[in-house]
Amino acid sequence: MPPHVATPHALPTHAPEQFTTVGRRTSPSARRSGPLGSGLLVSAAAALTVTLLPATASAVPGTADEVAAQVAEASHELEVVSEQLNEARVVLDGHRDDARAATEAAEAAQARLDSLDGQVRLLARSAFTGSGMSQLDVLLSSDSADQLVSQLGTLDVIAGHTDEVLSGVSLASADAEQSRDDAAAAAAEAQRVVDEIAAKQEDLETRIAEYQQRYDELTAGQQAEVARAHGGDSLPAPAPSGVVAPSSAAQAAVNTALAQVGDPYIWGAGGPNAFDCSGLTSYAYAAAGVTLPHSSASQSRMGKAVSRGDLQPGDLVFFYSPVSHVGMYIGNGQMVHASTSGQPVKVASLDSMGSYNGARRIAG
Repeated sequence: MPPHVATPHALPTHAPEQFTTVGRRTSPSARRSGPLGSGLLVSAAAALTVTLLPATASAVPGTADEVAAQVAEASHELEVVSEQLNEARVVLDGHRDDARAATEAAEAAQARLDSLDGQVRLLARSAFTGSGMSQLDVLLSSDSADQLVSQLGTLDVIAGHTDEVLSGVSLASADAEQSRDDAAAAAAEAQRVVDEIAAKQEDLETRIAEYQQRYDELTAGQQAEVARAHGGDSLPAPAPSGVVAPSSAAQAAVNTALAQVGDPYIWGAGGPNAFDCSGLTSYAYAAAGVTLPHSSASQSRMGKAVSRGDLQPGDLVFFYSPVSHVGMYIGNGQMVHASTSGQPVKVASLDSMGSYNGARRIAG
C-alpha cells in the first residue's frame, strides 16, 4: 500500500493552538479532516476524564526547585490528557466510519427494493395478459392430459416465483429501514462524542497555557531538570545506517523517526514539523506504508506483543498504566521519542521514563 504522508501544517507559537474549540481559531492541522481536526474522540466516550493538574501547580512555591518539580508533574498530567484526546480521535473516526457504512447499506437496500418492486409489477402485468392464465383457463383449453399437467406446472412456477419476489421485497424493505436506523444511531453517537470533546477542549487549552507559562519562567537548568524527569537525558542520535531493523517497513519507520530528531514537541501534533509521542510513531510508520492511529493507547493494541528481552529496532515501546506514552526502540537499550513540551524529539535510554509498560512489533 502507498505510504500515507501527513499533511503539512504551520507550527503554532504555543501549545494551545494545536487544539480547536468551537467558536475559536482553528489550527491548520484541525482543518485536515473535519470540524475538530482529524476527528477528536474519546477512548470510551463516557469515560473520558480530563485529568486535573496537581493542586500544588497553582500554589505559590517555596523554591525554584519546587516549581521545576511541579512543572515536571504537570507535563506528565497534560500528556495523559493529550493522549486521551488522541484516543478520542480514533473512536470518533470509528463512529463516522460506521455511519458511512450504514448509510451505504441503506442505499444498497433501497436500490434492491426498487429493483424488486419493478419485478413484481412485471409479474402482475403478465398475470393479466395472454401469458397469464388461471387454472380454469388451463383446464378448458388443454387438448390432452399431458398438456394440462405441463400448463398447471407452469402456473405453479409463476406463483412460486411471485412469492419469492414478494418475500425478497419484504426483506429488502426491512434491511433498508434497519440500515437507516443504524446510520442514524451511529451518526448521533459520533455527534455526541464530538460535543463532549468540544466541551472539554477549553479547559485543556487553559491548562496547557498555564503549564507553558510556568515552564517559560524556569531557568535553563530547571527546564533541563524537567526534561530529565519526563523523558531522560538526550543521547547522540545514531546514523540510520547504524540501526538495522528486521524488515524493510521497520527500517523505513526507524529511519523516518530518527530523521525527526530535533523537531519540537507540540501536544496533538502529528508532523511533519512537530510531534507528540504517538504523532511521531504514527508519522514514522506512515512513511513505511503502515497506518497507525494517532494514539498511544490504540497503538498499544496493534501488531503483536514483544517481551523486553526480544526487542528489535522498529518495535514500539509503551509507558505508564494505562498507556499514555510511546517511543520507538532503536537498539542498544535506546529509543527515539517525542518526550515532553519544551523538548525536541530525541534519543534516550529505554529506562528514562521509569514506568515501562510493554512493547508491540508492528512490522518484521
